[in-house]
Amino acid sequence: METIEMVDVWRRVIVGDEKSWVLFENDTCVILMEPEEDLAAQATEILREYGPVHPGSAAGDFGTIDLEAAPGWVVYGHHNDVLTYVAPDEVTAPEELAVGLVGRSKRDQDGHELTVVHVEDKRPGR
Repeated sequence: METIEMVDVWRRVIVGDEKSWVLFENDTCVILMEPEEDLAAQATEILREYGPVHPGSAAGDFGTIDLEAAPGWVVYGHHNDVLTYVAPDEVTAPEELAVGLVGRSKRDQDGHELTVVHVEDKRPGR
């Protein structure tokens, strides 16, 4: 999915117009509940710590959310504000395990690559 399309998906999915967030190359979004001066740097640090998967630890756990505002799912892990989008065409079967494994893999990739593709700055006065 193109970045502009993914930005549109996250704008529809994130609840609360006041939330700043950062999108990474493989569809992982970090929501910044307490935004600092440099949103991209803040999100990168969060994803550096909470993105990579470590099997057998909390970093390997995941859950899925069926979306109503967009087709597909959001996969969450051990940090409440690190979410990864999985589109219907990315899985062969729309089952929680399949969706979760794809999302966890994408989060892991983003956690290693750390490539920011979009910053949504919703701080007052910005």
